[in-house]
Amino acid sequence: MFISTVVIVFFLMFFIEWLVFGLLRAFGVYTIVKEGYCHVYILFGRVLTTISEPGLHWLWFKLGWRALIVHWFGQCKVVDLRLDQQYLRSQPVNSEEGAPMGIGIWYEMYVSDPIAFLFRNADPCGSLAASVSNATVRCLSNMPLQEMLENRHAMSRIVREEVTQQSQEWGYRLGSVYIRKVHFRDMEMIRQIESKVVNRLRQVTSAIRQDGANRVNVITSTADRQAAIEFARAAAIRPAIVGAALQAIGKEPAVARALFDILETEQICEGKASLALLPQHSDMLLKNLLLAEQDEQPVLKG
Repeated sequence: MFISTVVIVFFLMFFIEWLVFGLLRAFGVYTIVKEGYCHVYILFGRVLTTISEPGLHWLWFKLGWRALIVHWFGQCKVVDLRLDQQYLRSQPVNSEEGAPMGIGIWYEMYVSDPIAFLFRNADPCGSLAASVSNATVRCLSNMPLQEMLENRHAMSRIVREEVTQQSQEWGYRLGSVYIRKVHFRDMEMIRQIESKVVNRLRQVTSAIRQDGANRVNVITSTADRQAAIEFARAAAIRPAIVGAALQAIGKEPAVARALFDILETEQICEGKASLALLPQHSDMLLKNLLLAEQDEQPVLKG
């Protein structure tokens, strides 16, 4: 029973709170303004007051006795004062050379005068977009193509100065304006430019490859020439070095004899001939048998 009573009381108080505060707002006792919004109170076709400061406001102190009937016989319009952004894509312009160009323009805007925003223009957002588009086409047409592709900051400033004065009459204030994209609209022109760029890239690539091949050939020929010179020099001085060494060895007979024996042994070991070692006083029959077994291969006597 206790839990049931608590739940019932909670929902009952919640309903009573919603009902009481709803009646207070209906009879204009107070209102709450959110940050970035403005409340415009209208009664019998007249604007009573505007409240743009966020927080809790007592309408009886601002409107007097009219606060009791403003929600019943008048209306309260809520205007959004926050910064808004919009992007217009591919606005058609022509350069001084006659090239069909498209300009993408981005701009910011916010409401500066809520009363003018509500009553001086039925569609201020659409009118501002149309004004920006018309100013872009009117002010940026017949510009040199190079200037149109490079000086975007100056172009943005021209459009902003053109639209600002007119937008203020509608309660709008134009913020930053920026030309984000400038492009060609003619597909045939785009294909021609792409073809020229591709051909130019191919020419540059071929020139780079040819220059690299030429440099490699020069380096290779220089290296070959230097190597040939060094090999020829080595071949020329080799006999002199070998002859001097043999001359020095020939002065010592024992050393010379040992050297030639070693060289002869190395030649025998490196050769492919079969070697058979026989006793010094062996008979001829053994020699003939060995010769027949080796299939007439040379046999060296040891």
